[in-house]
Amino acid sequence: MAAFLRSKCSSVGRTLMGSLGNNLYGATSSSVEAVTRLSHCDAISQQIRTFIQMRTNLKVVDNSGAKRVMCIQAKRGKYGARLGDTIVGSVKEAQPRGKVKKGDVVYGVVVRAAMKKGRSDGSEVQFDDNAIVLVNNKGELIGTRVFGPVPHELRKKKHLKILALAEHIV
Repeated sequence: MAAFLRSKCSSVGRTLMGSLGNNLYGATSSSVEAVTRLSHCDAISQQIRTFIQMRTNLKVVDNSGAKRVMCIQAKRGKYGARLGDTIVGSVKEAQPRGKVKKGDVVYGVVVRAAMKKGRSDGSEVQFDDNAIVLVNNKGELIGTRVFGPVPHELRKKKHLKILALAEHIV
């Protein structure tokens, strides 16, 4: 499937370049056709943003010692976790002298999600990556700092300590 998409995109580029050598009238119609094909190919190759579900890799944005966590289970929701939801995960990468080690099973709160989240004022918030902050089973933070922006929707989910430690609230 990936080879099919790659070959289709490269043929669009060849079509666009080939139209530049034609006469003025032929170049106009074929370049418009190539541009529409190019936008169609670009839309196909974009990644679909969905819920945080089982086996999703997440970046850890606190100083607990973990760098990357893989989601084992979303604690709430039928389809997966969204902003502010708690997940259970396994630490896949960790710093050498951190509070958590590789292979530990940890809880985390989703503070950034690549899936769009609509707000009551009509705006939408979407982040470039999926990120969590590690918490214990009581919901208390393991780390003492939170890096990067976090959404103010965490206030509704009662994660006020994360908002207090965050560098920037979106």
